Amino acid sequence: MKKFVVLFALVFCAASGAGAQSYVFVNSETIFKSQADYNSAIKQLDDLSAEYQKNIDDAYAELDETFNNYAAQRGYLSETSRQNREEQIVNREKEIKKYQQEGTLMKKRIELIKPIQERVFAAINKYAETNNLGMVVDRANNQTLLYYQPALDKTDEIIKMLNNN
Repeated sequence: MKKFVVLFALVFCAASGAGAQSYVFVNSETIFKSQADYNSAIKQLDDLSAEYQKNIDDAYAELDETFNNYAAQRGYLSETSRQNREEQIVNREKEIKKYQQEGTLMKKRIELIKPIQERVFAAINKYAETNNLGMVVDRANNQTLLYYQPALDKTDEIIKMLNNN
């Protein structure tokens, strides 16, 4: 629905006879990838994600081993020992699930990426205001964008603005 509204707004702007160009296109993905701190943050997040996943995989492997050992010894354990071991297994599984749900990776993503996003969006806003634009449309991953005139793409100008600051 949101994309339809953007497409409708573009058609309306073009048909309204505004005459002057009141909209441009940018590719936010290209803009972000042009920023060294963004690429560094993405690499750091990828590394952290791999480490995080390894920790989870290792914890589940350890839990499986613990459970298999328990299952093999279950017939030889007293009722109290069985209950204690089962409780330990259940508690460990809860700990692993809590670790997964803490959102550590998402918090780090926000910490690293948000300032870069704010800087890029501020540059786009400044460009729009400076050039008296009514709309800036992001063509990155925009499935409803059927056509755009490359001359209206101002991605490189935004990148130059960011790199000069």
